Amino acid sequence: MSTQTAPEQPTATSAPILTVRDLSVDFFVEGEWFPAATGVSYDVRPGEVLAIVGESGSGKSQSSMSLLGLLPANGRATGSAKLGETELIGLTGAPMRRIRGNEMAVIFQEPMTALNPVYPVGFQIVETLRTHFDMGPVAAKERAIELLTLVEMPDPATRFNSYPHQLSGGQRQRAMIAQSLACDPKLLIADEPTTALDVTVQAEILKLMRDLRNRIDSGIVLITHDMGVVADMADKIIVMRRGEVVESGTAEEIFSRPQHEYTKELLGAVPHLGGVSAAEVREGAPGARPEQPAAVTGEPVMIAEDMIIEYPKRGRTPAFRAVDGVSLTIGAGEVVGLVGESGSGKTTIGRAVVGLLPVTGGSLRIDDRDMVGISPKDLRALRKRVGIVFQDPGSSLNPRLPIGESIGEPLYLHTGIKGAELTKKIDVLLDQVELPRSMRNRYPHELSGGQRQRVGIARALSLEPTILVADEPTSALDVSVQANVLELFSELQREHGFACLFISHDLAVVEMLSNRIAVMHHGKLAEIGPTAQVVHHPQDPYTQRLIAAVPVPDPAEQKVRRERRDQLLAEAAAELAAEEQYELKHRKGPRTEL
Repeated sequence: MSTQTAPEQPTATSAPILTVRDLSVDFFVEGEWFPAATGVSYDVRPGEVLAIVGESGSGKSQSSMSLLGLLPANGRATGSAKLGETELIGLTGAPMRRIRGNEMAVIFQEPMTALNPVYPVGFQIVETLRTHFDMGPVAAKERAIELLTLVEMPDPATRFNSYPHQLSGGQRQRAMIAQSLACDPKLLIADEPTTALDVTVQAEILKLMRDLRNRIDSGIVLITHDMGVVADMADKIIVMRRGEVVESGTAEEIFSRPQHEYTKELLGAVPHLGGVSAAEVREGAPGARPEQPAAVTGEPVMIAEDMIIEYPKRGRTPAFRAVDGVSLTIGAGEVVGLVGESGSGKTTIGRAVVGLLPVTGGSLRIDDRDMVGISPKDLRALRKRVGIVFQDPGSSLNPRLPIGESIGEPLYLHTGIKGAELTKKIDVLLDQVELPRSMRNRYPHELSGGQRQRVGIARALSLEPTILVADEPTSALDVSVQANVLELFSELQREHGFACLFISHDLAVVEMLSNRIAVMHHGKLAEIGPTAQVVHHPQDPYTQRLIAAVPVPDPAEQKVRRERRDQLLAEAAAELAAEEQYELKHRKGPRTEL
């Protein structure tokens, strides 16, 4: 099995750019030192990608931030980390500032919080250049625009003057990469660089990082829990758990022959696109699962016909049509996956289903009630039959209420039950989502991400809804926690029999749960069909590109998929160029005659 992800691979004889030996990170909390990482050792060579994988709390980010001296005030790092001949541990002040951004740079997980919101992105790149080089403002601006062009930023001269909030998530990430590469660093630390991005944008960012790796021959430390990204990028892998390295080796060794039980569990928890429905295709029954219908068999719970949803005009901002002519039906007990990129309109549809956004055209019926022009009284009654699980349970739960009260609140408001009866209902719901009853008095901040998501699911199911909208419910969770939450979700769906609109940009997750998949693109429904048919035989060119962009946890298969995606993009670009040439020729004809 080949693990090559670039034409040239680093050789074992290359001198390491970074040498880490027995690195430990501790935090002083309430008079005691607590270890975050212990005895971490590795080398990074020129042109090599080292992936550090593990779940939240494994120490992968903190051990890497210690190299840049970016630990919080209560943190300390011990051991050795040498960048060439320079010892990084204990380095502070001006010597560290000369290295940061110049010889060693970092791509942070969330560019919206890492970029300064009060300065244009171009100014921030110029600032990095002028800090490390004797360069005038005009030359620095030219170099900044050149860097934005290098990272394939659309209209770089205009985006130079854009503020971070004016850019999309992928564009912000490109701006941060441009800033990180401004000084051609020897070492690039990428901390979850694609976590919040759509699969197509993620594929573009990974392609960009591979190209840049070859161009400047930098070493890359890739910190992630996404094993598909690791398969796409990594030459070597170290696996961390609870602050310790439990296994290390080449990408081929880790994926093909994992030795440690934790590594096997981690790889086993990763959803693999095509794995769930492959057997169905081989059996010749696309989309037909033994335990789930491939089409609407029960009474329709949701019927949308030519549905239009618009955001109204505000000041000088014109009205925006987010959903344009979508027709979609969901039957009782059916799970329909709604996928697409950010801005495709999928979350807008989910919000319209629960009555958080009005439908401005066409029709939408939920549980045999017309949502167009629905009165507040009727909407309040309908919400007993509709539930929603939000993407971020941390911000959707009231931080001032214990989780028991959060779960019981819908029951109290809609049914009026209280006292011992309400307590009994809350206990049953906690049992159903596999949370200890003793947690009922804990607050959201005292729970982990997976536990908070379970609370969100319990709250959504408290009124036994007819239809449930799940909006990216597992996007921020570790793979093993995600696997547990998805298994729980499947069990509850089978037990309660509610219809579900499952919104996600993770096609592998959608494939696991859905009977049918609907693909959104620029507010329109590009394709809808049985799960196996959409995954294995997509009809629409956009769906084909979307499926090809999903990374899978297998280096050899991922290499084939990457080549297929490049081929599809080349074909799409050729078709677009031919259309533009035809239109140009068509426009020129009348003018020539005149």
